[in-house]
Amino acid sequence: MAEITIKDLYDLKETIAQELFEGAIYPWEVLPKIHDFIIKLGKNLPKDMFEEKGENIWIAKSAKVAPTACLNGPLIVDEEAEIRHCAFIRGNAIVGKGAVVGNSTELKNVVLFNKVQVPHYNYVGDSVLGYRAHMGAGSITSNVKSDKTLVIIKNDNSVIETGLKKMGAMLGDNVEVGCNSVLNPGTVIGKNSNIYPTSCVRGVIPEGHIFKDKEHIVKKE
Repeated sequence: MAEITIKDLYDLKETIAQELFEGAIYPWEVLPKIHDFIIKLGKNLPKDMFEEKGENIWIAKSAKVAPTACLNGPLIVDEEAEIRHCAFIRGNAIVGKGAVVGNSTELKNVVLFNKVQVPHYNYVGDSVLGYRAHMGAGSITSNVKSDKTLVIIKNDNSVIETGLKKMGAMLGDNVEVGCNSVLNPGTVIGKNSNIYPTSCVRGVIPEGHIFKDKEHIVKKE
């Protein structure tokens, strides 16, 4: 059975939101807490490093934000991050140090660890993306099941109930998602794993594996 706890997936030193994960076992447990956490943290950010750009919106002075980007709070954009042309941040988002949110990318209720890249036409909702995770052009997280039932995590022969109606994907550190892939609700991808382009992924992909299709998930050599 693949390990899917916070400590298995993430280096918490690589996010300004480390405190958010304290007391939680699984990463999806933090999703309902992101809104209040951002407001609490934002009010205590150093004013010599961050500017409050709107209601509950804190942007690092070293970050680059395109004038065409649409930003809604609560939101924290950490140092050296880049928000590109026509990005749409709907709120409840933490964008890590050196992260890239690109053209026409939409974020909602997410934590992006440091150096995450979602640079081209991505939708990332109700998700946590670990250090240096990268989503190829057009890849998205689907965060609501078609029958609107609560999201479950399928890990081998076990099932974990999240209690959440909305949950996208939990991407471990250094995950690579190929272009135009869909990560279905409740997807968890272990550290250092790769997803082939145009994949449709659900369930748990173990650490250090390559997802070619649902019948071919192979361990990296």
